[in-house]
Amino acid sequence: MKLIQLDKLNRFVEYAKKNSSFYQKLYNQINITRFYAVDELSKLPIINKEDLRKEIDAVYTISKENAGISKTGGTTGKALEVRFTFDDTQERFAILDNFRSWYGYKLGKKTAWFSGKSLLSPKDIKNNRFWKTDNFYKVRYYSTFHIHSKYLKYYLQNLIEFKPEYMVGFPSTMYEIAKFGMANNIEFPARSIKAIFPTAETITEDIRSVLEGYFKTNLYNQYASSEGSPFILECKNKKLHLELQSGVFEVLDENNKACKKGRLVVTPFNTRGTPLIRYDIGDEIEMYDAAETCGCGNNNPLVKSILGRISDYIYSEETGKINLGNISNCLKGVKGIIKFQVQQASIDKLLVLIEKDDQSYHSKYEKVFLQNLVDRVGTKMDITLKYVTEIPVEKSGKFRIVKNLLK
Repeated sequence: MKLIQLDKLNRFVEYAKKNSSFYQKLYNQINITRFYAVDELSKLPIINKEDLRKEIDAVYTISKENAGISKTGGTTGKALEVRFTFDDTQERFAILDNFRSWYGYKLGKKTAWFSGKSLLSPKDIKNNRFWKTDNFYKVRYYSTFHIHSKYLKYYLQNLIEFKPEYMVGFPSTMYEIAKFGMANNIEFPARSIKAIFPTAETITEDIRSVLEGYFKTNLYNQYASSEGSPFILECKNKKLHLELQSGVFEVLDENNKACKKGRLVVTPFNTRGTPLIRYDIGDEIEMYDAAETCGCGNNNPLVKSILGRISDYIYSEETGKINLGNISNCLKGVKGIIKFQVQQASIDKLLVLIEKDDQSYHSKYEKVFLQNLVDRVGTKMDITLKYVTEIPVEKSGKFRIVKNLLK
């Protein structure tokens, strides 16, 4: 596996140097023709989200017309459009499909999906219908923008009626539904759900306990990112494994030295449209000792925990809890916002701090951004946009897109 990883690394770096003007310039003074060990990757500089945002046009190796596009604000709120070759996209979905197939899933099995898609019409909401169904593939997509106490019974009733074999998506949404069922003594049918596959948010012990307990099944976690991070996958023994075929993982301290618990720097091999080499993705993980093994048969290195994602939310009396994943998606269709932070100190007011790029930000993008936010929190919320030169980070050095200050 390590030999495959090393071979893929060499081919990937060579491809980036040949096809991306950003990496041609960045590595101009570095005399490396080939890596003989993955550790030699440390000779290359680390890049971060701001480097990527500023130089994104030079990073691209393919045109927009020949690419699959991933638009993400990410948990830092920085606008970014990532291009993938179609082979990259196929490989990434293949890794996910293969992971889920360990637990019996395949496309066409009845699935309840909770993701950040805008699904509903006013008529849907009026009729208490918070889902849309792809009947061909037997996937029912549930809105994650209407997780309010007055609507949760309709979600739960429909889930019980739909009888999905698998649940996929934002764990915070599934958690709210499960907590409602528990609080109202609504029993979920046994042996209905075969597995839960969460996405986009950190899985706490409480979330795992509630979801597995209420839905009477197992949750299997995975880590990736919209930018194209390599994968971390959970095995049948509930242990997280690095997937070495998908990229190189470096866990570094504040001095950029390898450690067991620190920030994650990634080099994912299936990002050829927008190559990422030694990319500081803004998350933290903790590794087990290298000698630690797992009896599942997967010998990829073991991850003790994924620390970097904070599942925060904004609360609206009109629409309920809006999770961080949905808030970060407010940047879709918007250019010129470097980053933003939504603060909530009272139940009916939001303060939104915005760092903008004066060259690309215009009033039309303010309207799109504001409408995206209104779509999520409802029309009754008082929203104030405040433009600032810098949004301060936390004492830990982390940036938070959502700061819920409600007592």
